[in-house]
Amino acid sequence: MFIGLGIILLMVLVLPFVVKKVEHNLEIFLFSMGLLATIVSGVLSVNLILEVLENKLIYFITFAVLIAGLIFMFLKDRVKGTINNILTKIPLKVFVFLIIVILGLASSIITAIIAALLLVEIVNAMPIGRKDKINIVILACFSIGLGAVLTPIGEPLSTIVVSKLHADFWYLASALGIYILSGIILMGLLGAVIVKKGNVKIHNKFTVYDKEQELTEHTDDFYFLDTDIPNETYPEVFLRSLKIFIFIFALELLGAGFKPFIDTYIINLNSKILYFINMISAVLDNATLAAAEISIKMAPVQIKAVLLGLLISGGMLIPGNIPNIISAHKLKISSKEWARLGVPVGSVLMLLYFVVIFIL
Repeated sequence: MFIGLGIILLMVLVLPFVVKKVEHNLEIFLFSMGLLATIVSGVLSVNLILEVLENKLIYFITFAVLIAGLIFMFLKDRVKGTINNILTKIPLKVFVFLIIVILGLASSIITAIIAALLLVEIVNAMPIGRKDKINIVILACFSIGLGAVLTPIGEPLSTIVVSKLHADFWYLASALGIYILSGIILMGLLGAVIVKKGNVKIHNKFTVYDKEQELTEHTDDFYFLDTDIPNETYPEVFLRSLKIFIFIFALELLGAGFKPFIDTYIINLNSKILYFINMISAVLDNATLAAAEISIKMAPVQIKAVLLGLLISGGMLIPGNIPNIISAHKLKISSKEWARLGVPVGSVLMLLYFVVIFIL
């Protein structure tokens, strides 16, 4: 069984990067792998399927994505005009820093889902090239993934942890606040550094010029770069919501399929090893891993190691957390494009936090 699960995990990690059909149909691929994992581990049953279908979070996320998509279709020109107006008053780098930091902190109150929906619409309306949009979104998703854990309402992981530890509302903010705040600010600074300052110049009110790109589309109010993300149609908005539903369903199946493996080999490891082992949350649901690993018997340093390992690695690949999934679908970010920045940033953060937690 465990050999089979190991092969499935390897396929999930590798195939989206080497097989284009898998990359372009990631939801169906992950659903298939999740179903296969539950079969290999012997946990597939009608009750399991019903249990997943009874998870209200799946419907909330799907509905939120659908409604937000429809609303922003009506408001896209107004949002784009507002963003352009703001960028005539403050530097692009400052704006990027503020977006990453504010959404990261706000996600603990408005939830990671709402923060991600706001993120993709703001970034999509920004008059910058596609590469910069992708980079900003990835760093902001790291920020949102970290910030959402500060309260039990931010994301499922924090809800589960507070419940299992019988802790109060502000327990996670108190235990992890300095680590989370540092990470959010670091992501904001990195976003401000990597966005190309010379990439955008705003002349008059709404005219946008990119010295490296051609102006290819013009309306009465806006000039759009040829690197803009194409506007969605109504069928595409509904299709995107359906794909996200399948994606989350797939992660639930993967989590259930790998639970026997986690229970047998993972939860009893030394906290230093567990910290790095939790990098598998880049492709598995971190709430499932937290539910299996967190115990009231753990020392504070062990709890920090488990949670920070899960939170940081969750930003490395698209399946790692819900904000990644929402953003990747909206902006049509491929697995390779996400990993190109997500993996090195996540790896460096993992090493930095390891030093801070276990060595300093």
